[in-house]
Amino acid sequence: MAALPAILAASGLLAGASGPAPPPSPILFSHSASPFVLENAETPHLYAPETMAGGLAVFDFDGDGDLDLFFANGAELPELRKSSPKYWNRLYENDGRGGFSDATERAGLAGTGYDTGVAVGDYDNDGHADLFLAGIHRSTLYRNRGDGTFTDVTQAAGLGGPDPEHGPLWAVAGTWFDFDGDGDLDLFVVNYLSWGPDKEPVCNESGRREYCHPRYYRGLPNRLFRNEGNGTFSDVSSASGIREHVGKGMGACAADFDGDGRPDLFVTNDKIPNFLFRNLGAGRFRETAFEATIALPEHGNDVSGMGLDCRDVDNDGLPDVFFVALEQETFPLFRGKGDGSFEEITYRSGLTRLTREMSGYGAGIQDFDNDGWKDVFVTRGHVQSPASSDRLQVDQHNTVFRNLGNARMAALTEEAGLTSAPARRHRGAGFGDLDGDGKLDVVVSALGAPAEVWLNRSAPGNHWLALRLVGTRSNRDAVGARVKVVTRSGARYDHVSTSSGYASSSRGPLHFGLGADAAAQVVEIRWPSGLVQELKGLPADRVVQVEEPSP
Repeated sequence: MAALPAILAASGLLAGASGPAPPPSPILFSHSASPFVLENAETPHLYAPETMAGGLAVFDFDGDGDLDLFFANGAELPELRKSSPKYWNRLYENDGRGGFSDATERAGLAGTGYDTGVAVGDYDNDGHADLFLAGIHRSTLYRNRGDGTFTDVTQAAGLGGPDPEHGPLWAVAGTWFDFDGDGDLDLFVVNYLSWGPDKEPVCNESGRREYCHPRYYRGLPNRLFRNEGNGTFSDVSSASGIREHVGKGMGACAADFDGDGRPDLFVTNDKIPNFLFRNLGAGRFRETAFEATIALPEHGNDVSGMGLDCRDVDNDGLPDVFFVALEQETFPLFRGKGDGSFEEITYRSGLTRLTREMSGYGAGIQDFDNDGWKDVFVTRGHVQSPASSDRLQVDQHNTVFRNLGNARMAALTEEAGLTSAPARRHRGAGFGDLDGDGKLDVVVSALGAPAEVWLNRSAPGNHWLALRLVGTRSNRDAVGARVKVVTRSGARYDHVSTSSGYASSSRGPLHFGLGADAAAQVVEIRWPSGLVQELKGLPADRVVQVEEPSP
């Protein structure tokens, strides 16, 4: 691990002989390249999937306490076939010090088709993290056997086969959540466009071929699968009311937006209004995005809704929604009001001005400087091909938006060391403490380029607390649990979710920055089962495992 002054010098943050050094950035990352290269299979035909690849996962696949990495990869086009090892999905095992070795072949996770997104969740409550891969015309469920290997159980679980009306589906992402409160994780699958190589339209800009606008494709309904608790799933898309809404989904997150104890779903759509599925109970959802004022940004225009995260950014105890889009569309931030409705605060937060010229794909709301306010990391890059670089900023650097307090944001790019790697067409993002130093790191994918590992080198000083929750009556991952951490300086809030970024997943302990406070006076956990647990006097700067108590 390099010393902080060396990192600052490498990042261009130490002044030369001409003047005094500026203060170091409160958030600072150092870059290292991963051996994984995202093979999106670009062709002269510019098939739509080429620009939409890149999901990844940060999770502990072998239960040793260290966070490992998984990358979904593309396949040969138009065949949608992994014709050589360069197209394999890749699993990298963490050695506990932030070093990684390839465990793909041993684990049985190379894959067969064009995989786009990853969702991590222990669907069978056996203590081992399983993987759902969202793909083009074929998605896959891998069961973690607990011995370092995975088994494809897609067909046996009831998740295989085409849609009876729409045929083969293009799934971009998945979200695990327990919508019916039975203690088993259910699966929401985000579907994008009705696509096939034989019906790819030809689109030209400035006299050359370019990726087509979403309006040239039919949309698809999303799907909801109920976990039956015996290793199988039932498709309840129609019965739940989900299927009747046809969209062009790019991401989803689950949170209790109306405070009724049931998880709701927010879905970003590409160039059509977003969806908000309110959980009514009894297996039913109602789409409420317009009445909740989150279907569109306040300017009323459709935007290219991409990756997202749904967490509390202003420390009021209510989940908020942030998602990214393309240049001139800004990155909208919606403040949750607790009753299922939202107030857009993009302008008030400073994001209207800061993001107008940016194009983003992935987003994660996390506290990167441990000051008690959650920041936002965005993977940036345009949807268009490199041929458009003469008129658009296609390759871009990533940016972290530092929360100055109460959701007022400052954009840090060069200041945070994020220009130490080349500008790319970045896509997926995962978050977690890879090296065990108490600061959250970031993993990013980029089309046709090595993945980027951004180790958090922010200055020490602030305290932190991480909670690894284990459900008993609730689902074992405790997805949906709501946590309040109280210190001398105030309260922070979060909820357990593995969905983040674009088509990506992060399954690490729930991380809280505590600022100058060296202990949590009270930790309140509201488990999905409804049980409320209270812990007192937890010292900071450690990971604490908490098991849901028996009733």
